[in-house]
Amino acid sequence: MTSIEIACDRTDSVDGWTCRVRVDDATEHVVRVTPGELARLAPGAATPHDLVRRSFEFLLVREPKESILRSFDLPVIGRYFPDYEREIRNR
Repeated sequence: MTSIEIACDRTDSVDGWTCRVRVDDATEHVVRVTPGELARLAPGAATPHDLVRRSFEFLLVREPKESILRSFDLPVIGRYFPDYEREIRNR
């Protein structure tokens, strides 16, 4: 079972959040999420914590943790995996 630890900090009301993600105590990642992205991909969510978790679960099915970018904006996932947004909204 893969362990995913997430800590999200609000950057400001316009920029959104910066989330630090640790996978299996082996890799660390920084993911930025804007309020617009949160509203589009996780309607009604107050924080991106669950969205980021689901996004990493999505990624880990498709690639090893070592291949996930170390720092990225959440929509970048859709550039590599076109089905990301559709699938993440349905999770």
